[in-house]
Amino acid sequence: MAALQWLTPRKRSATARSVLAGEAAAEAALAAPAAHAQEPEAPAHAGPERSGGAGEADGDGAAPAFPVVGDPYAAAFFDLDNTVMQGAAIFHFGRGLYKRKFFHKRELARFAWQQAWFRLAGSEDPEHMQDARDSALSIVKGHRVEELMSIGEEIYDEYMAEKIWPGTRALAQAHLDAGQRVWLVTAAPVETATIIARRLGLTGALGTVAESVGGVYTGRLVGEPLHGPSKAEAVRALASAEGLELSRCAAYSDSANDIPMLSLVGHPYAINPDSRLRRHARAEGWRLRDYRTGRKAAKIGIPAAAGVGAVAGGTLAAVALHRRRR
Repeated sequence: MAALQWLTPRKRSATARSVLAGEAAAEAALAAPAAHAQEPEAPAHAGPERSGGAGEADGDGAAPAFPVVGDPYAAAFFDLDNTVMQGAAIFHFGRGLYKRKFFHKRELARFAWQQAWFRLAGSEDPEHMQDARDSALSIVKGHRVEELMSIGEEIYDEYMAEKIWPGTRALAQAHLDAGQRVWLVTAAPVETATIIARRLGLTGALGTVAESVGGVYTGRLVGEPLHGPSKAEAVRALASAEGLELSRCAAYSDSANDIPMLSLVGHPYAINPDSRLRRHARAEGWRLRDYRTGRKAAKIGIPAAAGVGAVAGGTLAAVALHRRRR
């Protein structure tokens, strides 16, 4: 997989760590069992898409139906948080871990404060980000991957299943019905992302990879969190390994942070977009979909409204907050 970074051109924004994170995510996704082993839940029905310009809904022109049925070189890549699922998957997962007394309130408060600082400062200071990652990874160190997977299955049923956006779920199903592969691409831990993909009957998931040896976490990441340019690198690596043509592929996201990933494919969608992505999508002629209520949509992208969002993002530390109370 290491050689994949040389197979296709990339923008200069990619770093060695983002390439490593992307390739690790692709390798983990390809090594996971097939997602279709479990029957997915029935999605809400959505008719075939039609190619068209930007807008809240596509026009009724004579363009061919999308996705294209029977195209072996096409696939779809879906961001998870606020695109497929309402809210942050790691927040829902953190709720389940907290319920099971995996970590203390003081730990939750510390991670929430770190994330709130990132959001309110409007920038990602490298030292602060490294401190947050080190705090989370120090907790996961020494615990088994299988423990996270087992509890994750329970937590999906408790908190996540009811948070799936029916509209986005239907879009994913349209790609599956057309015979295409569908992958989640998320900064959430790959273990959590894989569970969600399997429950939805998707092909698989690309997520942040925490290093493990012998099934035990070492307390280090492979590369960096799968975020921004790293997502694009993961999609690029997977496409190379699977023989996909990115110009025929589709990508869906709610966040301007995913513009690198959306820009890779021939069919980018802005789903429940934040204000920056909405502006960018309209300028580029990308298609838009918004499955939120008007009131919820109006609040997106306002830094001062960190509130619950800051706490949700702060629980990123629950990548595996595995330290039980003694």
